[in-house]
Amino acid sequence: MTVIGYAPGGYDLFHVGHLNVLRHAAEHCDHLIAGVVSDEMLTLAKGRPPVVPLAERMEIVRSLRFVDAVHAETVPNKIDTWREVGFDVIFKGDDWRGTPKGQQLERDFAAVGVTVKYFPYTVHTSSTLLRKALTAIDAEEPVGRVARALTS
Repeated sequence: MTVIGYAPGGYDLFHVGHLNVLRHAAEHCDHLIAGVVSDEMLTLAKGRPPVVPLAERMEIVRSLRFVDAVHAETVPNKIDTWREVGFDVIFKGDDWRGTPKGQQLERDFAAVGVTVKYFPYTVHTSSTLLRKALTAIDAEEPVGRVARALTS
């Protein structure tokens, strides 16, 4: 039996934590589908749009040798995504484990026979931290000035 895995994420400001989740996910299934959350769904969930647009995030993820397919996730409910895509196991960072969202995810997927597998969350690198670092850098040296200096 072929095990189909699904690894959803924003994959904004792609970093080693994203790489690790996808690499580990591929080791635990026969066919890995990476779900890249749409700009609209990220804005709804996080209250701000991604830095990198959906098409570019999908291309980055699609280029990884251990990702077999990419799906643009455009609905807020993972069960609806499961109905669209069909998978046997869903992979999440362990920052979801034990949280209300994680417990709901486990209940919803247990009802349809899908396993929820958690992987270690990369604490020292996250898109949120990268975004904060970029904001701090921009505050010291606004990007416009840097860009003008590079083209002068």
